[in-house]
Amino acid sequence: MHALDVEEIVSQLGLDEKISLLSGGSFWGTKSIPHLKIPALRFSDGPNGVRGIRFWNGPPAACLPCGTALAATWDTNLIKEAGRLMGTEAIAKGVHVSLGPTINMQRSPIGGRGFESYSEDPVLAGNMAASIIDGVQSKGVASCIKHFVCNDIEHERQAIDCRVSERALREIYLMPFQIAQRDSKPKAYMTSYNKVNGLHVSENQRLLQHVLRDEWGFDGFIMSDWFGTYSATESVRAGLDIEMPGPPRVRGTNINVSLGNRKLAEHEVDERIRNLINLVNRVVPLGIEENAPEGQLERPKEVAPQLRKLAADSIVLLKNEGSVLPLNRNRSTAVIGPNATVAIYSGGGSASLKPYWLVTPLEGIAQYVPEVKYAEGTTNYKQLPVLSRLTKTSHGKPGCTAKFFNEPHGDKNRICRDEIYTDVSEMLLVDYAHPDISPELFYMDLESTLTPEVSGEYEFGCSVRGTAKLYIDGELIVDNATKQRQGSTFLGAGTLEERGSKVLEAGKTYQVVLRFGSSLTQKVKKKGATAMRGGGVRVGGCLKVDPVAELDKAVELAKGVDQVVICAGLSGEWESEGFDRPDMDLPMLQNRLISAVAAVNANTVVVNQSGTPITMPWIKEVPVVVQAWYGGNETGNGIADVLFGAVNPAGKLSLSFPVRNEDNPAFLNQRSEKGVCVYGEDVYVGYRYYERTKRDVLFPFGHGLSYTNFSFSDLSIQSDLVSLRVSLTVKNSGDRAGAEVVQLYISQVECPITRPPKELKGFEKTFLQPGEQKQIEIEMQTKYATSYWDEERDQWASEKGEYKVFVGNSSVNVLLKGSFTVSKSTWWRGL
Repeated sequence: MHALDVEEIVSQLGLDEKISLLSGGSFWGTKSIPHLKIPALRFSDGPNGVRGIRFWNGPPAACLPCGTALAATWDTNLIKEAGRLMGTEAIAKGVHVSLGPTINMQRSPIGGRGFESYSEDPVLAGNMAASIIDGVQSKGVASCIKHFVCNDIEHERQAIDCRVSERALREIYLMPFQIAQRDSKPKAYMTSYNKVNGLHVSENQRLLQHVLRDEWGFDGFIMSDWFGTYSATESVRAGLDIEMPGPPRVRGTNINVSLGNRKLAEHEVDERIRNLINLVNRVVPLGIEENAPEGQLERPKEVAPQLRKLAADSIVLLKNEGSVLPLNRNRSTAVIGPNATVAIYSGGGSASLKPYWLVTPLEGIAQYVPEVKYAEGTTNYKQLPVLSRLTKTSHGKPGCTAKFFNEPHGDKNRICRDEIYTDVSEMLLVDYAHPDISPELFYMDLESTLTPEVSGEYEFGCSVRGTAKLYIDGELIVDNATKQRQGSTFLGAGTLEERGSKVLEAGKTYQVVLRFGSSLTQKVKKKGATAMRGGGVRVGGCLKVDPVAELDKAVELAKGVDQVVICAGLSGEWESEGFDRPDMDLPMLQNRLISAVAAVNANTVVVNQSGTPITMPWIKEVPVVVQAWYGGNETGNGIADVLFGAVNPAGKLSLSFPVRNEDNPAFLNQRSEKGVCVYGEDVYVGYRYYERTKRDVLFPFGHGLSYTNFSFSDLSIQSDLVSLRVSLTVKNSGDRAGAEVVQLYISQVECPITRPPKELKGFEKTFLQPGEQKQIEIEMQTKYATSYWDEERDQWASEKGEYKVFVGNSSVNVLLKGSFTVSKSTWWRGL
């Protein structure tokens, strides 16, 4: 690749070539024009790792903790280094543009992609986004921030009209993008699926051109989310540079028609082409050739310490009565719960990827104690565990063999045209391609053998985007083809899991075959679901057990040990792109298990893994609660390091944990109602609402305990019309080294409109040895510290008057107070 003369290229392009560049050339990239040396750029999902260009059976990658976990570190330097790692991984995979970070707002705890975004607070989200973008782009890779804007829930996400006041849009939903644009200048933006105030964002000229380009000065590239372009002319005129993915569904010939009838002018097309060529020039220094081999890090284990630190530093110690933590390494220990022997490393959907390796909590804990006892206690799976855990290929390798055909089973002319080994019986095939396989309509046989270790009744299940039937020794066990029920699988486009059972004998080998038809064969179709060429299938299975008996076994185990760790929570099955959670509760018998174990063992530690809040009806029954999120490759080691004191916890909640879902400010407006969602809570998202209404929460925004103690003193405030500087002394008054987060909140004393009691405006994390103290200074622009959006003037307003300063280590634990005065009122726009 080499730099291109933008105007010369535009002048040489034929009209058909220009039109072709307005849409993707493939599922994961742009179109090339070889005779003008315009290369195809490669994109890859990148909110918490760089997957590459294959959802299924691609090379592995480093998986970082989820978005809410990264934000829970409150450590911009650490997150910048994480971005640098992602940039390095992108280069190894031949990726020019990393599709992340995701920085939509958690206006409701049950949003399906809440785990993927950073925070309920725009300042925390914006600063974290800027840091990771700086890291990614320091390697020369372009970062594509997403989803611009208000892609905050999954229900009817392509049809929903998010009706939000201009004030809330500016102060809450656009603000993290504004901060990232101001501080890190991402090279690309991705538009959201939804409408904002009546118009889809992908064709919203006011947002894309007037706000993003004209007001904020963005001069980069804007792409649609995948299948998120709904018009040809309108989207081009609004400022959307490219429809993704390719080949085009909406643009293509429709652009030619619009040019012919003059609904669209060629110079408007040229402007979109210029932005694409400019993006090419910005990633030229990478030296990544078109269609480069998709590789991986040369020595992935070298990044294990970095991933382990990210996992541990994101963990939040919510409660530690009686100083049960750190655990004693010499005491008898039991690990109980469904998340103990499974590494819950990521949420679901496009944020998921194949990790280089995984460490489970049980494996991490086993490194600290001489002997650890284990009981599952209960399950928490939504669908049956993947069957590939139990199967082998005909050659004895763990997993299955996938055979691909153009003809359905039973066709006498059927020819196997591709055969692939896979170690997992779950596959999303939207980017599967083979020169001899039809991309639209194809069939697959997934073959394996199953030799049970235990005799008994086994349950099998299958969900599909397409059609599927599961056979064991030729007997039909699961039919998800003849009759199908709409479900939320496969980004919301798939079926419910259908189940069947069969009694199997230990030691006997059974032939297992799944017969799959691609997405065109599916009988039930969900209105508004993401279009999905190829489709996907998931096959699960396990021995049926008595859930109450398993719980009783766990309780008996807990009675006989000194200390218990319960590994509970959710997973990518419950938190995923494509659907929202039905409630905030832990599934299955987890709440019952926690209460029962806590009743027989006073040293019970609950480790919860979820990307967003859960209810805790047992909160007064247990002495310790740890929020461990989805921690990436090293999730088990990060948990164990905190539990046994190798790492002093320093994470702080990136979002409030309400007592109940009914308490959250968006409860009455957290889904699409015939295509409309009214953001009735306005600017009162998260802690802004709980403090304004004086409503109790389970744990407040910014909360997090430590194994040591810190004190704040010597508050000093200096301000003028340009800048605000707040300094203070932080001292570690305990006997362990640790880190504390100084959180700065500001409130306007007198205002003509109602504002939240206080709002986060700055923060700083500092590490201190026992007895050590440091002076911390937080500086910001006065206009960002004081302004609200004045709808009457359609500008930001920084008003004359007094402002209070609150400094603490959570939104409710204020340790120092002060004030400053703004001498005159000003109004402003832009950055």
